[in-house]
Amino acid sequence: MSGMPRPWLERSTLLCADDFAYNAACSDAIECLATARKIDATSAMVLSPRWAHDAPKLQAVRGHLSVGLHLDWTSKYAVQAGHGMGLAVAMVRAGLGGFGVDQARKVIAKQMDLFEAQWGGAPDHIDGHQHVQQFAGIREALVQEIAQRYQATKPWLRIANPVSESINAKAAVVKAMGALRLETLARQAGIPCRQYLSGIYNFKGGAKQYAKLLADWQRSAPAGSVIMCHPGLAAEADDSIGPSRVWEYQVLAAQGRRI
Repeated sequence: MSGMPRPWLERSTLLCADDFAYNAACSDAIECLATARKIDATSAMVLSPRWAHDAPKLQAVRGHLSVGLHLDWTSKYAVQAGHGMGLAVAMVRAGLGGFGVDQARKVIAKQMDLFEAQWGGAPDHIDGHQHVQQFAGIREALVQEIAQRYQATKPWLRIANPVSESINAKAAVVKAMGALRLETLARQAGIPCRQYLSGIYNFKGGAKQYAKLLADWQRSAPAGSVIMCHPGLAAEADDSIGPSRVWEYQVLAAQGRRI
């Protein structure tokens, strides 16, 4: 796989669709957007039973799309796997000394194994569901595991450091959970980073408001940014952001080609 093109390396800003394999609606939306060249990257939730079923959907765009691992400690799949918890609990644990590095590394290695088993190769990038990749204990374990496991070609890391134009209360909390510390550790280990994050909002407002936000993010994003999005073809009953996924997909599908 090392000889495959990786065009995202040259792009100033990447549009990344999170939560591939979270449910059928998410996977199908991301497949459609990737096939139409409307996104640059996607991140997969490999603890979901859909990962094994849905990974082949991305093979047609392999090499054109950065396909990464969406590390998971806070979804229902992480809870079912035995290491998960609610986001609030995870944030408190991170703030009160952090996760145990050795145990966190085992969880990370398992998710990397699951990714590689279905994809047939290493992830192009790594980030985290609800930004857990930068939580204390997890970030140290992640850098250690990448440095040992992917010595030849290291995946890039997404740093959840909001661009200045997008700072709000939610974005400030995201940054405070360890964005800059993860970047420092990663760079010390020679791991490439995308150091800015955009796309943070409250999942409210509808398609018209989202289209305005997306245009603002695209206009203001500095080089090295990731604009995250969460598209879905339908709002599934157990998905707390299901309605916003639908309007995100509608807006993204109407955008011009990116790749």
